Amino acid sequence: MIRLFVYGTLKRGYSRERFLQGQKYLGTAMTTPGYRLYDNGSYPAMVREPGAGPVQGELWEVDEACVEELDQVEGVPTLYQREVVELVAPFSQPAETYLYQQSVSDWIAIGSYWPAKFGNESLPRP
Repeated sequence: MIRLFVYGTLKRGYSRERFLQGQKYLGTAMTTPGYRLYDNGSYPAMVREPGAGPVQGELWEVDEACVEELDQVEGVPTLYQREVVELVAPFSQPAETYLYQQSVSDWIAIGSYWPAKFGNESLPRP
């Protein structure tokens, strides 16, 4: 079993949640500082960024078959790479997550939560 931190379309209620069916949801989790989310209008990307804050998402316990399928869905190793991320309490043990491997220079920096909220509105939900 692998502890997997998700922050975008794999979260409950979003377009790719079906890929986590049958896996164990552990709860809302947050990374340690040093990460930022970017949004291209369809999905987010998390990157390591010194000086950035934490990112909020969900923590799951997933089996190997699920991880293999998710690696294909997430375009590992070209689009995303599965890497270890440190989380804060109550989930202080490391987990794995998908970090974006391409340029985010044309994307919108949205900080620590997806979907982003700007004023009273949020970006469209995929």
